[in-house]
This record gives sequence, C-alpha cells and structure tokens, in this order.
Amino acid sequence: MNSFQFIALTGIIMSLLAHVLLHFLGKDIESFNYLYLCWAVLFVFGTIQNLRHNPEDDDHHHHHH
Repeated sequence: MNSFQFIALTGIIMSLLAHVLLHFLGKDIESFNYLYLCWAVLFVFGTIQNLRHNPEDDDHHHHHH
C-alpha cells in the first residue's frame, strides 16, 4: 500500500464516520457522496502507481558521479 492508497482509505473511513454522525444528527448534505468518488479515484491512482513501480528504482543511496 502506498501513500495515495493510505490517504484514500483513511478518507473513506473518516467520510463513513462523518456520514454516520450526520445521519444521527438528522443532517443531509447533498453532494457528500461525491467524497467517496474522490477517495475511490485516489485509491485507483495509487494502485496504478503500484503497478507501474519498478522495485529497482528503490535504491535511494545510489549516487551518480
């Protein structure tokens, strides 16, 4: 799991908690569900990044002289 996926999952969980809280408070926000779409897009972006990632690129200590 990369940072994009972590942020997306955290966002989904927090949005769900907020949704439950809003439900119990009797509030309804018309465009609230678009948050889930945004989190899903971010998660898919992170998944694509993982699929395109080359493990050989992880050598952060390699210096070019």
